[in-house]
Amino acid sequence: MKNKNNFYYGWVIVAVCGLAVFFSGPGQTYSNAAFIDEYIKEFGWSRTEVSSLYSFATLIAGFVMIGVGNFIDRFGQKKMMLIAAIVLALATFFNSFVQNMFMLAIGFFFIRLFGQGSMTLIPNTLVPQWFIRKRGLAFSLMMLGSFSSAMLFPIINVWLISEWGWRFAWQFWGFALLLAFVPIAWIFIRNSPEEMGLSPDGLHQKTNDDEENEGGDIFVLEDSWTLKEASRTLSFWTLLICVGIPSMVNTGITFHIVSIFKENGLEMGASAMVLSLMAMVGIPMSFVSGLITDRIRTNYILVMIFVIEIILLLFLNNVTTYALAILFGVIWGMSNGLERIGTNVVWSNYFGRRYVGSINGVGSTMVVIGSSLGPLPFGLGYDIFDSYTFILTLMVVFPVIGIISAMLSKKPQRT
Repeated sequence: MKNKNNFYYGWVIVAVCGLAVFFSGPGQTYSNAAFIDEYIKEFGWSRTEVSSLYSFATLIAGFVMIGVGNFIDRFGQKKMMLIAAIVLALATFFNSFVQNMFMLAIGFFFIRLFGQGSMTLIPNTLVPQWFIRKRGLAFSLMMLGSFSSAMLFPIINVWLISEWGWRFAWQFWGFALLLAFVPIAWIFIRNSPEEMGLSPDGLHQKTNDDEENEGGDIFVLEDSWTLKEASRTLSFWTLLICVGIPSMVNTGITFHIVSIFKENGLEMGASAMVLSLMAMVGIPMSFVSGLITDRIRTNYILVMIFVIEIILLLFLNNVTTYALAILFGVIWGMSNGLERIGTNVVWSNYFGRRYVGSINGVGSTMVVIGSSLGPLPFGLGYDIFDSYTFILTLMVVFPVIGIISAMLSKKPQRT
């Protein structure tokens, strides 16, 4: 039965995880974009050099994420969250003292590993520990932190850089992590409901003394697969494709959107408006996605994501007015709202919560690798054809592959 008199602590965990995802911002592309021109202006580096370092550091960080996932299963989310937040803070201080390209590469590696990687992976493995039936809703609430981060970090960074310089901007986020997030994580995070004598969703675990149908409020243990067991299923490998493709496509579009819009005759302000609009639309869409995910098979959600991605890629060639740019931002926001829930909840829905750290760690590696490769085909396509038209059309191949993979990604059953 539900504990009807007490507030379920899992919602506190969701709030802290949302804050963690928000503070992953220093390692996210939408935040780093504000610093790129500052590096170029101060040190005289080319955009290609800085972009190559960023992609290379992201790629290496992606492979290291497999180890982070294993550490989560071994040491628990609380310890790993504290370590990730503290090291990310130290990395922001390091980035504020960058003097050469070697230091920049090291700085990029640590903020990508502990920002984009660890500070999103750990919440994505902690929330499933506390929720099964309401897992989609819990993820949608947590993702408020992600969309808030995408909206606020670029604005705050531009203001900090214009007022006090890019070095101070890096230091600001380091102090914010240490003074605001780390104490909250230390006080409130618990690794599982069992630590507090609770069960997922705040329900009682089913025993022989429970009635078979007592209001539907009995918690039943879900089957948990180890990484080795999961890797023997077809769904594990097709899901890796499903989470990697959206990361690649979205990062590629984000990285080049200013240039794409410029080619279409739109000013830089249009790209900033679209990025903000995408985040704003994504917030209510994440709620819808959370409710849908609790009711519809997850691989059908993935199919919907790829269908929208095809529309986005074909539509982007024709975004030549502000009205069309607004429409593009709305569609993009819908896609992101679905993606951020569907691609995160699928691992625990398919393989249980006990070993979700190591399993989702592999998934996060695929996400980071996809994001590192995303800008490359767009840049090559533009350099070869002097236009984005052909490469945007060609990129449709990837979401088509995604649709096929999603259809094959049925929830595995033990034989």
